[in-house]
Amino acid sequence: MSVLAINGLSVDLGGRSVLHDVTLEVGSGEFLGILGPNGAGKTTLLRAVLGLVVISSGTILLAGSPTGRDRSTIGYVPQRHEFSWDYPVSVSDAVATGRSARLGVWRRPRSADWEAVADAIDRVGLSRLATRPVGELSGGQRQRVLVARALAAEPDVLLLDEPYTGLDLPTQEELASLFGHLASEGRAVAMTTHDILGAVHGCDRLALIDRTLVASGPPSMLRNPEPWCETFKVAAGSPVLRILDGL
Repeated sequence: MSVLAINGLSVDLGGRSVLHDVTLEVGSGEFLGILGPNGAGKTTLLRAVLGLVVISSGTILLAGSPTGRDRSTIGYVPQRHEFSWDYPVSVSDAVATGRSARLGVWRRPRSADWEAVADAIDRVGLSRLATRPVGELSGGQRQRVLVARALAAEPDVLLLDEPYTGLDLPTQEELASLFGHLASEGRAVAMTTHDILGAVHGCDRLALIDRTLVASGPPSMLRNPEPWCETFKVAAGSPVLRILDGL
Protein backbone atom coordinates (compact mmCIF):
# COMPACT_ATOMS: atom_id res chain seq x y z
CA MET A 1 0.00 0.00 0.00
CA SER A 2 1.33 3.44 -0.94
CA VAL A 3 1.50 5.73 2.09
CA LEU A 4 3.31 8.58 0.36
CA ALA A 5 2.73 9.24 -3.36
CA ILE A 6 4.57 12.00 -5.24
CA ASN A 7 3.26 12.57 -8.75
CA GLY A 8 4.86 14.82 -11.40
CA LEU A 9 6.48 17.03 -8.77
CA SER A 10 8.38 20.10 -9.96
CA VAL A 11 9.95 22.79 -7.77
CA ASP A 12 11.50 26.09 -8.87
CA LEU A 13 13.59 28.10 -6.42
CA GLY A 14 14.97 31.53 -7.22
CA GLY A 15 13.92 31.18 -10.84
CA ARG A 16 15.84 27.91 -11.22
CA SER A 17 14.40 24.44 -11.70
CA VAL A 18 15.46 22.31 -8.71
CA LEU A 19 13.18 19.33 -9.31
CA HIS A 20 11.36 18.38 -12.49
CA ASP A 21 8.58 15.82 -12.97
CA VAL A 22 9.47 13.54 -10.06
CA THR A 23 7.08 10.63 -9.53
CA LEU A 24 7.83 8.40 -6.55
CA GLU A 25 5.97 6.29 -4.01
CA VAL A 26 6.84 4.90 -0.59
CA GLY A 27 4.80 2.01 0.69
CA SER A 28 3.87 0.86 4.16
CA GLY A 29 6.75 -1.10 5.65
CA GLU A 30 9.21 0.10 3.01
CA PHE A 31 12.65 1.65 3.57
CA LEU A 32 13.48 3.86 0.57
CA GLY A 33 16.96 5.26 -0.01
CA ILE A 34 17.14 8.48 -2.08
CA LEU A 35 20.56 8.88 -3.70
CA GLY A 36 22.08 11.61 -5.83
CA PRO A 37 24.96 14.10 -6.02
CA ASN A 38 25.12 17.40 -4.17
CA GLY A 39 22.55 19.78 -5.62
CA ALA A 40 20.40 16.95 -6.99
CA GLY A 41 17.33 18.17 -5.10
CA LYS A 42 17.15 15.44 -2.47
CA THR A 43 16.57 17.75 0.49
CA THR A 44 14.19 19.89 -1.57
CA LEU A 45 12.13 16.77 -2.25
CA LEU A 46 11.71 16.17 1.49
CA ARG A 47 10.94 19.83 2.11
CA ALA A 48 8.25 19.72 -0.58
CA VAL A 49 6.58 16.81 1.19
CA LEU A 50 6.73 18.78 4.43
CA GLY A 51 5.20 21.86 2.78
CA LEU A 52 8.30 23.94 3.42
CA VAL A 53 8.77 24.90 -0.23
CA VAL A 54 6.19 25.86 -2.82
CA ILE A 55 5.76 23.29 -5.58
CA SER A 56 5.47 24.49 -9.17
CA SER A 57 3.40 21.52 -10.33
CA GLY A 58 2.43 18.01 -9.33
CA THR A 59 0.72 16.46 -6.33
CA ILE A 60 1.71 14.93 -3.01
CA LEU A 61 -0.67 12.44 -1.42
CA LEU A 62 -0.60 10.93 2.07
CA ALA A 63 -2.63 7.72 2.33
CA GLY A 64 -4.38 8.74 -0.88
CA SER A 65 -5.35 12.25 0.23
CA PRO A 66 -3.74 15.63 -0.60
CA THR A 67 -1.42 16.77 2.18
CA GLY A 68 -2.95 20.24 2.55
CA ARG A 69 -2.03 21.72 5.89
CA ASP A 70 -2.23 18.49 7.88
CA ARG A 71 1.15 16.79 7.95
CA SER A 72 0.86 15.53 11.51
CA THR A 73 1.44 11.94 10.35
CA ILE A 74 4.92 12.82 9.00
CA GLY A 75 8.00 12.56 11.17
CA TYR A 76 11.07 14.49 9.99
CA VAL A 77 14.70 14.05 10.96
CA PRO A 78 16.68 17.06 9.66
CA GLN A 79 20.41 17.27 9.29
CA ARG A 80 21.98 17.81 12.71
CA HIS A 81 23.23 21.33 12.00
CA GLU A 82 19.61 22.49 11.71
CA PHE A 83 19.01 22.01 15.45
CA SER A 84 20.25 24.46 18.11
CA TRP A 85 22.24 22.14 20.34
CA ASP A 86 23.38 24.95 22.62
CA TYR A 87 19.80 25.64 23.70
CA PRO A 88 19.47 24.66 27.41
CA VAL A 89 16.92 21.83 27.20
CA SER A 90 17.00 18.20 28.25
CA VAL A 91 16.69 15.23 25.93
CA SER A 92 13.06 14.75 27.04
CA ASP A 93 12.15 18.38 26.40
CA ALA A 94 13.80 18.33 22.96
CA VAL A 95 11.97 15.14 22.00
CA ALA A 96 8.68 16.59 23.29
CA THR A 97 8.83 19.27 20.61
CA GLY A 98 8.02 16.48 18.18
CA ARG A 99 4.47 16.44 19.58
CA SER A 100 3.79 20.05 18.58
CA ALA A 101 1.90 19.15 15.39
CA ARG A 102 -0.51 17.01 17.38
CA LEU A 103 -0.78 19.41 20.31
CA GLY A 104 -1.51 22.59 18.43
CA VAL A 105 -0.40 26.06 19.51
CA TRP A 106 -1.85 26.41 23.02
CA ARG A 107 -2.32 22.90 24.37
CA ARG A 108 0.23 21.73 26.91
CA PRO A 109 1.57 18.15 26.84
CA ARG A 110 -0.56 15.68 28.79
CA SER A 111 0.30 12.29 30.24
CA ALA A 112 -0.32 10.55 26.90
CA ASP A 113 2.09 12.96 25.22
CA TRP A 114 4.83 12.33 27.76
CA GLU A 115 4.26 8.59 27.40
CA ALA A 116 4.83 8.95 23.65
CA VAL A 117 8.00 10.96 24.37
CA ALA A 118 9.32 8.35 26.82
CA ASP A 119 8.56 5.54 24.36
CA ALA A 120 10.37 7.36 21.54
CA ILE A 121 13.42 7.95 23.75
CA ASP A 122 13.43 4.29 24.72
CA ARG A 123 13.20 3.20 21.08
CA VAL A 124 16.45 4.99 20.26
CA GLY A 125 18.23 3.74 23.39
CA LEU A 126 18.55 7.03 25.28
CA SER A 127 16.36 6.42 28.33
CA ARG A 128 19.27 6.73 30.73
CA LEU A 129 20.08 10.15 29.25
CA ALA A 130 16.53 11.54 29.25
CA THR A 131 17.34 14.33 31.71
CA ARG A 132 20.74 15.23 30.26
CA PRO A 133 21.14 18.59 28.45
CA VAL A 134 21.31 18.05 24.71
CA GLY A 135 24.47 20.16 24.50
CA GLU A 136 26.37 17.45 26.40
CA LEU A 137 25.61 14.67 23.93
CA SER A 138 27.91 13.07 21.38
CA GLY A 139 27.19 13.29 17.65
CA GLY A 140 25.58 9.85 17.55
CA GLN A 141 23.45 10.60 20.59
CA ARG A 142 22.30 13.88 19.06
CA GLN A 143 21.22 12.06 15.93
CA ARG A 144 19.19 9.67 18.08
CA VAL A 145 17.49 12.65 19.75
CA LEU A 146 16.35 13.88 16.35
CA VAL A 147 15.05 10.43 15.46
CA ALA A 148 13.22 10.21 18.79
CA ARG A 149 11.72 13.66 18.26
CA ALA A 150 10.32 12.47 14.92
CA LEU A 151 9.02 9.23 16.46
CA ALA A 152 7.27 11.14 19.26
CA ALA A 153 4.78 12.33 16.64
CA GLU A 154 3.80 8.66 16.10
CA PRO A 155 4.20 9.11 12.34
CA ASP A 156 3.06 6.92 9.46
CA VAL A 157 5.83 8.42 7.31
CA LEU A 158 9.38 9.01 8.51
CA LEU A 159 11.64 11.31 6.45
CA LEU A 160 15.39 11.23 7.14
CA ASP A 161 17.73 13.85 5.68
CA GLU A 162 21.34 12.62 5.55
CA PRO A 163 21.15 10.91 8.97
CA TYR A 164 24.62 9.34 8.76
CA THR A 165 26.62 12.51 8.06
CA GLY A 166 29.59 12.90 10.40
CA LEU A 167 28.95 9.67 12.31
CA ASP A 168 31.38 6.79 12.79
CA LEU A 169 30.70 3.43 11.17
CA PRO A 170 29.36 1.60 14.25
CA THR A 171 26.85 4.40 14.90
CA GLN A 172 25.80 4.37 11.25
CA GLU A 173 25.18 0.63 11.40
CA GLU A 174 23.16 0.96 14.61
CA LEU A 175 20.98 3.67 13.09
CA ALA A 176 20.55 1.71 9.85
CA SER A 177 19.30 -1.26 11.88
CA LEU A 178 16.89 1.01 13.77
CA PHE A 179 15.52 2.54 10.56
CA GLY A 180 15.01 -0.88 9.02
CA HIS A 181 13.18 -2.04 12.13
CA LEU A 182 10.94 1.04 12.13
CA ALA A 183 10.00 0.30 8.53
CA SER A 184 9.28 -3.34 9.35
CA GLU A 185 6.68 -2.13 11.86
CA GLY A 186 4.66 -0.66 8.99
CA ARG A 187 5.99 2.87 8.62
CA ALA A 188 6.99 4.31 5.26
CA VAL A 189 10.63 5.40 5.70
CA ALA A 190 12.43 7.58 3.13
CA MET A 191 16.07 8.58 3.61
CA THR A 192 18.31 10.89 1.60
CA THR A 193 21.92 9.80 1.83
CA HIS A 194 25.36 9.94 0.21
CA ASP A 195 26.18 6.52 1.68
CA ILE A 196 25.71 4.37 -1.42
CA LEU A 197 27.01 1.21 0.24
CA GLY A 198 24.74 1.58 3.26
CA ALA A 199 21.71 2.31 1.09
CA VAL A 200 22.35 -0.63 -1.24
CA HIS A 201 22.61 -3.07 1.63
CA GLY A 202 20.10 -1.53 4.03
CA CYS A 203 17.21 -0.19 1.94
CA ASP A 204 14.38 -2.13 0.33
CA ARG A 205 14.32 0.18 -2.68
CA LEU A 206 16.49 2.95 -4.12
CA ALA A 207 15.61 6.12 -6.00
CA LEU A 208 18.38 7.74 -8.05
CA ILE A 209 17.72 11.47 -8.39
CA ASP A 210 19.45 14.27 -10.25
CA ARG A 211 16.79 17.00 -10.41
CA THR A 212 14.46 14.32 -11.78
CA LEU A 213 13.98 10.63 -11.11
CA VAL A 214 16.62 8.74 -13.09
CA ALA A 215 15.82 5.22 -11.86
CA SER A 216 14.00 3.46 -9.05
CA GLY A 217 13.81 -0.13 -7.87
CA PRO A 218 15.15 -2.73 -5.46
CA PRO A 219 18.96 -2.74 -5.28
CA SER A 220 19.05 -6.13 -7.02
CA MET A 221 17.32 -4.57 -10.04
CA LEU A 222 19.81 -1.69 -10.36
CA ARG A 223 22.89 -3.65 -11.46
CA ASN A 224 23.18 -1.75 -14.72
CA PRO A 225 25.78 1.05 -14.40
CA GLU A 226 24.04 3.40 -16.85
CA PRO A 227 21.56 5.04 -14.43
CA TRP A 228 24.31 5.40 -11.83
CA CYS A 229 26.59 7.03 -14.39
CA GLU A 230 23.79 9.38 -15.45
CA THR A 231 22.94 10.30 -11.87
CA PHE A 232 26.44 10.82 -10.48
CA LYS A 233 28.14 11.91 -13.73
CA VAL A 234 30.87 9.27 -13.46
CA ALA A 235 32.39 6.90 -16.03
CA ALA A 236 31.35 3.27 -16.17
CA GLY A 237 34.73 2.23 -14.75
CA SER A 238 34.49 4.51 -11.72
CA PRO A 239 35.41 2.90 -8.37
CA VAL A 240 32.14 4.30 -7.06
CA LEU A 241 30.28 1.71 -9.14
CA ARG A 242 32.23 -1.31 -7.92
CA ILE A 243 29.52 -1.67 -5.35
CA LEU A 244 27.24 -2.92 -8.15
CA ASP A 245 29.36 -6.06 -8.44
CA GLY A 246 27.95 -7.30 -5.16
CA LEU A 247 24.29 -6.88 -6.10
